[in-house]
Amino acid sequence: MLKGMSLDELLMVMAELDARPYAARQIYQWLYQKNALAFDQMTNLSATLRQKLNAHCDLNCVHLYTALHSRRDASVKYLFRLNDGLAIESVYMIEERRRTVCLSTQVGCPLHCAFCATGAMGFRRNLSAGEIIDQLLTISRAAPQPVTNVVFMGMGEPFLNYENVIHAAQIINSESGPAIAARHITISSAGLIPGIERFTSENQPFKLALSLNATTDAQRDQLLPINRQYSLPALLQAALNYTRQSRRRVTFEYILIAGVNDSLEDARRLVQLLSPIPCKLNLIPFNENPQSPWRRPSEEHLNAFIQTVYRAPFAVTVRRSKGTDIAAACGQLYASRAM
Repeated sequence: MLKGMSLDELLMVMAELDARPYAARQIYQWLYQKNALAFDQMTNLSATLRQKLNAHCDLNCVHLYTALHSRRDASVKYLFRLNDGLAIESVYMIEERRRTVCLSTQVGCPLHCAFCATGAMGFRRNLSAGEIIDQLLTISRAAPQPVTNVVFMGMGEPFLNYENVIHAAQIINSESGPAIAARHITISSAGLIPGIERFTSENQPFKLALSLNATTDAQRDQLLPINRQYSLPALLQAALNYTRQSRRRVTFEYILIAGVNDSLEDARRLVQLLSPIPCKLNLIPFNENPQSPWRRPSEEHLNAFIQTVYRAPFAVTVRRSKGTDIAAACGQLYASRAM
C-alpha cells in the first residue's frame, strides 16, 4: 500500500521496481497533493512504471460507504469501509473561516470513555498511516473548499497509535503533500501521559489538545477510566511540562454533562486547576444520542457555568456540537448502522 509512505520509503519502492529515483517525488505529489485516484492518472510517469504499479501496488486505503449532510449546519459525517471490511468515521465541519476534518486513528477504541459511543464498539485495531491520510484525501475531493484544519479526534486514542499518527501528520504537513500548517494540525488525547511525554520530548510542532471533562479524580474516574492509571494531577503536570518545553499553549476540552460535571463548583474548580497552565479551554455541551443516558445541561445552567469560567485568566471558547442531526459525535454513525 503506497499511501502512508514517506518519500524515503517510496524511493525504496522505486528501487525494487527498477524505476528512476525522481519518480518517487512525482508519486508522492500525485498521492498527497494532486490526490490521484488511480495510477493511470499519474500522467508524468512512464507507461511501463504505471503498469508495474498497477500490477504490484495498491493505492486506496478507504472507500466511502455513506456521507450524511447536516440540515442544521455545514457538517458532513463520513462512514468509510477499509480494505479488510472494517469501518471508520470522519467528520467535516465549517466554522467561520475554518474547514476542519476530524480523523479516526483506530477502529474502535480501548479506553471506554463513558460518554463516547466509540467505546461501546470495543477495539479492533490501529489504523495505518495510509488509512488515516486517505480519510482526509477522500473528503478533500468532495469538499467545496480546501480543508484548513485537521484534528486527530475521531474514533480511537491517537497516542495509542503514536507512530502512525505522527507519520500521517508529517505527511499532511509536508510541502509536497496537503501542506497544512503544523499550527492547524491538532493531536487530541484522553490523557495518555506516556504519549504526551513523548510528544513533548520530541518537540513535535503540532498542537496538543487534552480531554479533561472533570475537575476531580472521582469524576474523571467515572467518565474516563484511563484516569485510574493516569490521574488528574499527573495529567495537569504533564500539560504544564509540555507548555514549558514547547512554549505553546495546550488546549483542554471539557464536555459538559448535566448533573455530572456542570455545577458552579465545577466551574470554579476548573478555573483554579487551569490558571497556572498557559492554555485555552473549549467548553462543549454534550452531543446527545439515543444510546446514551447522559444529557446536555439546560441553556440556563450552561450559561451560568460559562459566565463563571469566563472570569478565568486563560482563553475560553464555547464549541457547540456540530451535526447533531447526523450522529456526528465519535462512533454514533457506526453504532446507528450496526456495522
